[in-house]
Amino acid sequence: MPDFASFPRALAERTKTARFGEVPVLMSHPDWTSTCPWVLWLHGRTVSKEIDSGRYLRLIRAGIAVCAMDLPGHGDRFNVDLQHPRRTLDLLALTVRDIDVVTKALSGHEYAALFDIDRAAIGGMSAGGMATLRRLCEPHAFRSCAIESSTGWLEGLYVPGDDPAALTKAPWAVSQDLTRVRELDPMRHLAAFKPIPLLVLHSESDAIVPWAGMRRFTEELRAHYQRVGSESSLIERVTWMSTGAPQEHAGFGRAANDAKNALVRFYTQTLNPLQPSEAF
Repeated sequence: MPDFASFPRALAERTKTARFGEVPVLMSHPDWTSTCPWVLWLHGRTVSKEIDSGRYLRLIRAGIAVCAMDLPGHGDRFNVDLQHPRRTLDLLALTVRDIDVVTKALSGHEYAALFDIDRAAIGGMSAGGMATLRRLCEPHAFRSCAIESSTGWLEGLYVPGDDPAALTKAPWAVSQDLTRVRELDPMRHLAAFKPIPLLVLHSESDAIVPWAGMRRFTEELRAHYQRVGSESSLIERVTWMSTGAPQEHAGFGRAANDAKNALVRFYTQTLNPLQPSEAF
Protein backbone atom coordinates (compact mmCIF):
# COMPACT_ATOMS: atom_id res chain seq x y z
CA MET A 1 0.00 0.00 0.00
CA PRO A 2 1.34 3.46 -0.82
CA ASP A 3 2.09 5.68 2.13
CA PHE A 4 -0.14 8.76 2.10
CA ALA A 5 0.35 9.50 5.80
CA SER A 6 1.29 13.10 5.05
CA PHE A 7 -1.79 13.66 2.89
CA PRO A 8 -5.04 15.12 4.22
CA ARG A 9 -7.39 12.22 4.93
CA ALA A 10 -9.91 13.36 2.31
CA LEU A 11 -7.18 13.18 -0.32
CA ALA A 12 -5.54 9.96 0.85
CA GLU A 13 -8.87 8.16 0.64
CA ARG A 14 -9.23 9.23 -3.00
CA THR A 15 -5.68 8.60 -4.21
CA LYS A 16 -4.11 5.58 -5.90
CA THR A 17 -0.74 4.90 -7.48
CA ALA A 18 0.18 3.05 -10.65
CA ARG A 19 3.05 2.67 -13.08
CA PHE A 20 2.57 3.36 -16.76
CA GLY A 21 5.56 1.76 -18.40
CA GLU A 22 8.51 3.19 -16.50
CA VAL A 23 6.54 6.18 -15.22
CA PRO A 24 5.19 6.13 -11.63
CA VAL A 25 1.98 8.14 -11.28
CA LEU A 26 -0.27 9.30 -8.49
CA MET A 27 -3.96 9.53 -9.38
CA SER A 28 -6.51 11.43 -7.30
CA HIS A 29 -10.20 11.33 -8.22
CA PRO A 30 -13.28 12.97 -6.67
CA ASP A 31 -15.19 9.71 -6.21
CA TRP A 32 -13.70 6.95 -8.43
CA THR A 33 -17.10 6.30 -9.98
CA SER A 34 -17.87 9.23 -12.30
CA THR A 35 -16.16 10.44 -15.45
CA CYS A 36 -14.23 13.62 -14.69
CA PRO A 37 -12.00 16.07 -16.49
CA TRP A 38 -8.42 15.78 -15.31
CA VAL A 39 -5.06 17.47 -15.08
CA LEU A 40 -1.70 15.88 -15.84
CA TRP A 41 0.66 17.59 -13.38
CA LEU A 42 4.48 17.69 -13.55
CA HIS A 43 6.56 18.64 -10.52
CA GLY A 44 9.93 20.41 -10.54
CA ARG A 45 13.51 19.18 -10.32
CA THR A 46 14.69 17.39 -7.11
CA VAL A 47 11.20 16.76 -5.68
CA SER A 48 8.46 14.20 -6.44
CA LYS A 49 4.83 13.78 -7.44
CA GLU A 50 3.74 13.84 -3.78
CA ILE A 51 5.13 17.33 -3.22
CA ASP A 52 1.92 19.35 -3.22
CA SER A 53 -1.03 17.41 -1.84
CA GLY A 54 -2.92 20.65 -1.20
CA ARG A 55 -3.08 21.31 -4.95
CA TYR A 56 -4.58 17.89 -5.61
CA LEU A 57 -7.13 18.14 -2.81
CA ARG A 58 -8.43 21.46 -4.09
CA LEU A 59 -8.75 20.11 -7.61
CA ILE A 60 -10.71 17.00 -6.69
CA ARG A 61 -12.95 19.11 -4.47
CA ALA A 62 -13.72 21.10 -7.62
CA GLY A 63 -14.60 17.92 -9.51
CA ILE A 64 -11.29 17.64 -11.38
CA ALA A 65 -9.19 14.48 -11.23
CA VAL A 66 -5.38 14.58 -11.16
CA CYS A 67 -2.67 12.37 -12.58
CA ALA A 68 0.71 13.48 -11.25
CA MET A 69 3.83 11.82 -12.65
CA ASP A 70 7.34 11.43 -11.29
CA LEU A 71 9.86 13.07 -13.59
CA PRO A 72 12.69 10.80 -14.79
CA GLY A 73 15.16 10.19 -11.96
CA HIS A 74 12.74 11.47 -9.34
CA GLY A 75 10.42 10.03 -6.72
CA ASP A 76 9.82 6.32 -7.19
CA ARG A 77 12.45 6.13 -9.93
CA PHE A 78 15.15 8.02 -8.06
CA ASN A 79 18.44 8.62 -9.87
CA VAL A 80 20.60 11.30 -8.31
CA ASP A 81 22.54 11.88 -11.55
CA LEU A 82 19.39 12.91 -13.44
CA GLN A 83 18.73 15.51 -10.77
CA HIS A 84 22.04 17.30 -11.34
CA PRO A 85 21.87 20.64 -13.21
CA ARG A 86 24.17 19.30 -15.94
CA ARG A 87 21.47 16.73 -16.82
CA THR A 88 18.60 19.19 -17.04
CA LEU A 89 18.31 19.00 -20.82
CA ASP A 90 18.26 15.20 -20.63
CA LEU A 91 15.59 15.48 -17.95
CA LEU A 92 13.46 17.75 -20.14
CA ALA A 93 13.77 15.55 -23.22
CA LEU A 94 12.82 12.42 -21.28
CA THR A 95 9.93 14.20 -19.59
CA VAL A 96 8.48 15.38 -22.91
CA ARG A 97 8.52 11.74 -24.02
CA ASP A 98 6.93 10.54 -20.78
CA ILE A 99 3.98 12.91 -21.13
CA ASP A 100 2.88 10.85 -24.11
CA VAL A 101 3.61 7.59 -22.29
CA VAL A 102 1.24 8.58 -19.50
CA THR A 103 -1.59 9.98 -21.64
CA LYS A 104 -1.52 6.99 -23.99
CA ALA A 105 -1.42 4.47 -21.16
CA LEU A 106 -4.20 6.14 -19.21
CA SER A 107 -6.47 6.18 -22.27
CA GLY A 108 -6.27 2.39 -22.41
CA HIS A 109 -6.15 1.70 -18.68
CA GLU A 110 -8.90 0.26 -16.49
CA TYR A 111 -9.34 3.79 -15.12
CA ALA A 112 -9.85 5.31 -18.59
CA ALA A 113 -13.62 5.65 -18.08
CA LEU A 114 -12.97 7.81 -15.01
CA PHE A 115 -10.51 10.22 -16.67
CA ASP A 116 -12.22 11.99 -19.56
CA ILE A 117 -9.63 11.98 -22.34
CA ASP A 118 -11.60 14.69 -24.17
CA ARG A 119 -11.34 17.02 -21.17
CA ALA A 120 -7.69 16.85 -20.24
CA ALA A 121 -5.42 19.69 -19.17
CA ILE A 122 -1.76 19.80 -18.32
CA GLY A 123 0.46 21.83 -16.05
CA GLY A 124 3.82 21.94 -14.38
CA MET A 125 6.19 23.73 -12.07
CA SER A 126 9.77 24.80 -12.89
CA ALA A 127 11.42 22.00 -14.93
CA GLY A 128 8.04 20.30 -15.22
CA GLY A 129 6.67 23.49 -16.72
CA MET A 130 9.53 23.75 -19.22
CA ALA A 131 8.86 20.22 -20.47
CA THR A 132 5.14 20.94 -20.59
CA LEU A 133 5.59 24.02 -22.76
CA ARG A 134 7.89 22.13 -25.14
CA ARG A 135 5.32 19.32 -25.45
CA LEU A 136 2.64 21.87 -26.34
CA CYS A 137 4.70 22.85 -29.40
CA GLU A 138 3.67 19.51 -30.95
CA PRO A 139 0.15 18.21 -31.77
CA HIS A 140 -1.82 17.41 -28.62
CA ALA A 141 -5.34 17.21 -27.20
CA PHE A 142 -4.95 19.23 -23.98
CA ARG A 143 -7.62 21.88 -23.42
CA SER A 144 -5.61 24.20 -21.20
CA CYS A 145 -2.35 24.57 -19.33
CA ALA A 146 -1.07 26.20 -16.14
CA ILE A 147 2.61 26.90 -15.53
CA GLU A 148 4.28 27.89 -12.25
CA SER A 149 7.74 29.39 -11.70
CA SER A 150 9.02 28.27 -15.07
CA THR A 151 10.05 29.55 -18.48
CA GLY A 152 9.42 28.92 -22.15
CA TRP A 153 12.67 30.58 -23.19
CA LEU A 154 15.50 28.15 -22.48
CA GLU A 155 18.05 29.96 -24.61
CA GLY A 156 17.51 33.07 -22.56
CA LEU A 157 18.06 31.01 -19.43
CA TYR A 158 21.23 29.25 -20.54
CA VAL A 159 22.72 31.62 -23.12
CA PRO A 160 21.84 35.19 -22.09
CA GLY A 161 24.17 36.82 -24.62
CA ASP A 162 24.23 40.60 -25.03
CA ASP A 163 20.47 41.13 -25.18
CA PRO A 164 19.62 43.53 -22.30
CA ALA A 165 16.22 41.84 -22.03
CA ALA A 166 17.82 38.43 -21.63
CA LEU A 167 18.16 36.60 -18.36
CA THR A 168 21.01 36.44 -15.94
CA LYS A 169 22.02 32.82 -15.52
CA ALA A 170 20.18 31.13 -12.70
CA PRO A 171 22.29 29.90 -9.77
CA TRP A 172 21.84 26.27 -10.86
CA ALA A 173 22.66 26.89 -14.52
CA VAL A 174 25.61 25.10 -16.09
CA SER A 175 27.02 25.29 -19.58
CA GLN A 176 24.78 23.47 -22.06
CA ASP A 177 25.11 22.61 -25.72
CA LEU A 178 23.43 25.38 -27.68
CA THR A 179 22.05 23.03 -30.35
CA ARG A 180 20.30 20.93 -27.71
CA VAL A 181 19.04 24.00 -25.91
CA ARG A 182 17.42 25.21 -29.12
CA GLU A 183 15.92 21.79 -29.86
CA LEU A 184 14.17 21.82 -26.50
CA ASP A 185 13.40 25.54 -26.34
CA PRO A 186 9.65 26.26 -26.67
CA MET A 187 10.50 29.76 -27.90
CA ARG A 188 12.11 28.22 -30.98
CA HIS A 189 8.99 26.21 -31.81
CA LEU A 190 6.15 28.67 -31.30
CA ALA A 191 4.87 28.33 -34.87
CA ALA A 192 3.45 24.92 -33.93
CA PHE A 193 1.98 26.00 -30.57
CA LYS A 194 -1.80 25.48 -30.72
CA PRO A 195 -3.57 28.37 -28.97
CA ILE A 196 -5.18 27.15 -25.76
CA PRO A 197 -5.91 28.92 -22.46
CA LEU A 198 -2.65 29.35 -20.57
CA LEU A 199 -2.23 30.50 -16.96
CA VAL A 200 1.23 31.64 -15.87
CA LEU A 201 2.00 32.06 -12.15
CA HIS A 202 5.35 33.55 -11.14
CA SER A 203 7.15 35.57 -8.50
CA GLU A 204 8.85 38.55 -10.12
CA SER A 205 11.71 38.07 -7.63
CA ASP A 206 12.31 34.41 -8.55
CA ALA A 207 16.06 33.81 -8.14
CA ILE A 208 16.07 30.39 -9.86
CA VAL A 209 13.99 30.96 -13.00
CA PRO A 210 13.76 34.73 -13.40
CA TRP A 211 10.47 36.29 -14.42
CA ALA A 212 12.09 38.20 -17.30
CA GLY A 213 12.34 35.06 -19.39
CA MET A 214 8.76 33.97 -18.90
CA ARG A 215 7.52 37.50 -19.48
CA ARG A 216 9.37 37.59 -22.79
CA PHE A 217 8.04 34.16 -23.75
CA THR A 218 4.42 35.07 -23.02
CA GLU A 219 4.76 38.26 -25.05
CA GLU A 220 6.02 36.25 -28.03
CA LEU A 221 3.31 33.65 -27.50
CA ARG A 222 0.59 36.32 -27.43
CA ALA A 223 1.90 37.64 -30.75
CA HIS A 224 1.76 34.09 -32.14
CA TYR A 225 -1.84 33.67 -30.99
CA GLN A 226 -2.76 36.87 -32.81
CA ARG A 227 -0.94 35.84 -35.98
CA VAL A 228 -2.98 32.63 -36.21
CA GLY A 229 -6.26 34.44 -35.55
CA SER A 230 -6.69 33.58 -31.89
CA GLU A 231 -7.17 35.82 -28.86
CA SER A 232 -4.06 36.85 -26.98
CA SER A 233 -6.29 37.18 -23.91
CA LEU A 234 -6.21 33.38 -23.66
CA ILE A 235 -2.86 33.89 -21.94
CA GLU A 236 -3.28 35.04 -18.34
CA ARG A 237 -0.36 36.12 -16.15
CA VAL A 238 -0.55 36.30 -12.36
CA THR A 239 2.59 37.54 -10.63
CA TRP A 240 3.71 38.81 -7.25
CA MET A 241 6.62 41.16 -6.58
CA SER A 242 7.72 38.86 -3.75
CA THR A 243 6.16 36.03 -1.78
CA GLY A 244 8.66 35.07 0.91
CA ALA A 245 9.11 31.60 -0.58
CA PRO A 246 12.62 30.05 -0.57
CA GLN A 247 14.54 31.86 -3.31
CA GLU A 248 11.10 33.09 -4.44
CA HIS A 249 10.82 29.83 -6.37
CA ALA A 250 9.76 26.91 -4.15
CA GLY A 251 6.05 27.51 -3.78
CA PHE A 252 4.57 30.96 -3.38
CA GLY A 253 5.08 31.62 0.32
CA ARG A 254 2.45 33.97 1.71
CA ALA A 255 0.78 34.02 -1.74
CA ALA A 256 0.40 30.21 -1.83
CA ASN A 257 -3.32 30.28 -1.08
CA ASP A 258 -3.95 32.88 -3.78
CA ALA A 259 -1.88 30.86 -6.26
CA LYS A 260 -3.80 27.66 -5.59
CA ASN A 261 -7.12 29.48 -5.82
CA ALA A 262 -6.08 30.96 -9.17
CA LEU A 263 -5.07 27.52 -10.43
CA VAL A 264 -8.34 25.86 -9.44
CA ARG A 265 -10.37 28.75 -10.86
CA PHE A 266 -8.53 28.48 -14.16
CA TYR A 267 -8.93 24.74 -14.54
CA THR A 268 -12.58 24.95 -13.48
CA GLN A 269 -13.27 27.56 -16.15
CA THR A 270 -11.45 25.67 -18.90
CA LEU A 271 -12.53 22.11 -18.07
CA ASN A 272 -16.10 22.76 -16.90
CA PRO A 273 -16.33 19.98 -14.29
CA LEU A 274 -19.45 18.78 -12.54
CA GLN A 275 -19.25 18.92 -8.77
CA PRO A 276 -18.71 15.46 -7.21
CA SER A 277 -21.79 14.06 -5.50
CA GLU A 278 -19.98 13.13 -2.28
CA ALA A 279 -19.33 16.00 0.14
CA PHE A 280 -15.78 16.43 1.37
